[in-house]
Amino acid sequence: MAISEEFLSQLRDRTDIEDLLSSYMTLKRRGKNLVGLCPFHSEKTPSFTVYPDNGSFYCFGCGAGGDVITFVRRMENLDYVEAVKFLSQRAGLRMPEDGFDDTLSKRRQRILAANREAARFFHAQLLLPENREALEYFTVNRRLSMQTIRHFGLGFAPNRWDALLRHMGSLGFSNTELADANLARKSTKNENSYYDAFRNRVMIPIIDVRGNVIAFGGRVLDDSKPKYINTSDTLVYKKSREVFALNFAKNSGERRLILCEGYMDVIALHQADFPFAVAGCGTALTQEQARLLSRYADEIVLSYDADEAGQQALQKAIAIFSSVGMKIKVLKLSGGKDPDEILRKYGRERFLALLDGAANDIEYRILAEREKVDLTTDDGKVRFLKAVSEYLAQITNPIELDVYTSRLADELSIDKAALGAQIDQTRIRLKKQRKREQMDDMSKSLLPHRDALNPEMTQHYRAAKAEEAILTLLMNNNDFIPPLQNELHEDSFVTSFHRHVYARMMQCWQDCGVLDIPHLSAYFDPEEIGRVTRIFMNRAAYANTLDECRECIRTLDEEREKNADVPQLEDDDAFIKSFQAMKEKKQ
Repeated sequence: MAISEEFLSQLRDRTDIEDLLSSYMTLKRRGKNLVGLCPFHSEKTPSFTVYPDNGSFYCFGCGAGGDVITFVRRMENLDYVEAVKFLSQRAGLRMPEDGFDDTLSKRRQRILAANREAARFFHAQLLLPENREALEYFTVNRRLSMQTIRHFGLGFAPNRWDALLRHMGSLGFSNTELADANLARKSTKNENSYYDAFRNRVMIPIIDVRGNVIAFGGRVLDDSKPKYINTSDTLVYKKSREVFALNFAKNSGERRLILCEGYMDVIALHQADFPFAVAGCGTALTQEQARLLSRYADEIVLSYDADEAGQQALQKAIAIFSSVGMKIKVLKLSGGKDPDEILRKYGRERFLALLDGAANDIEYRILAEREKVDLTTDDGKVRFLKAVSEYLAQITNPIELDVYTSRLADELSIDKAALGAQIDQTRIRLKKQRKREQMDDMSKSLLPHRDALNPEMTQHYRAAKAEEAILTLLMNNNDFIPPLQNELHEDSFVTSFHRHVYARMMQCWQDCGVLDIPHLSAYFDPEEIGRVTRIFMNRAAYANTLDECRECIRTLDEEREKNADVPQLEDDDAFIKSFQAMKEKKQ
């Protein structure tokens, strides 16, 4: 056990799962449980369920599950010990100073320390006389003030293969630690040789909402390729979960955020007194990033490039933010390809006017469809109304829907009732389509060959189902464990994943004297505890008797004997010779 059970028990008592999860997502009561849209995958119908009676959660869509610690690990990208620390601070408890293994936590802390020192090094390099060209890139090309440069900690990576390596080495950081942080890379020619990951690039540190430097973006000074090199995923950084400049934007006092495509757009907007601008890390917006933003704002203003790629990304972003319940507005850029260019050409007032005139997502989509057709023709009107009915059918507020249908009916001189009928037909069709998609997803999730955690499921399906039954019965009937100690062992299990789960369960039983999701979460990673949660919840499928458990053990014995009769093929030559000899003897 990594942390004392006494402390964890106190932490669980102080942490209400409903209160914690409600700070991240919207939950609705359904009987004694709660449901909501899963924060770990995109969905339109709630499949995420919270069970307050046993302090656990499970998503029937993606398989995520566990307790409050597992949830925080996933949402905040923390390891187990750090998640416990996070919840301890929230609950006003002091972490025990010893008695737990914090090896992984120490690795994370070293990465954060390395990133912090690297950011200082890059910033200091930017201000050296010999690197004047890099400073002028910011001050002349981008028209950034020294105050903005200092505010964002902008820097420069020298054009030398070991500049950062030497500096960090002098501070006591090893090459391995720098590689862990993705600040250095190992040579493919010499495994003992490392080199700087960033060279001859202006540097933009990425800081999380807790103020930690977690990654960097490095941009070339000219138009050479690749334009940007970014930190790859590390123990402290997952690009799909992070948002650039949210550490500043969350303190702006605004309940809206401007989402841009590039870091430089965000920096320019902050300098122009729009401190609520942010940008996603990575090439595409993710559900996790949208969920994170929804915690700090009620409205998102999407500022995407006007080119085809930008507009495709915009459509995906609208769908994602709609699923998390945020109010959406779309900024139509005119006079420049991005906010940075508009600000440099026309100044703050022009961008402010664009921001004030931003359309909501429905208005934007209607305008976009209007530009595709000729509304002076009957065919154009029909195609236009058919397209916009797809968007209007998604409006749940009757007053809002009435405003749009009345306006369109008047503008196009059509019967409002006819438009309403078209919208109703579309709504029915979309509902059926969503239901088919949900059924397809459910069917796919039940297929054994899709089981990535237990790939042996297909090969040993009967044994795997018996193993699942045993694990379910033991977790829900802890009193079965003592009478079965002489009948059930690790070696009884055929599939390695279930063998691993059983071993960890027995360790938990030895340490805590109880098997439930809150206690078991300490023994598994987040993906594993999701599967364990699913197994735990399957109690209704069984009679929950000791005889039933013993019957499953007998099934495992039969399966092992059956497998033992199959010749082992480690030595192919010997097996082939034996097989040939057997054939000759029969002949």
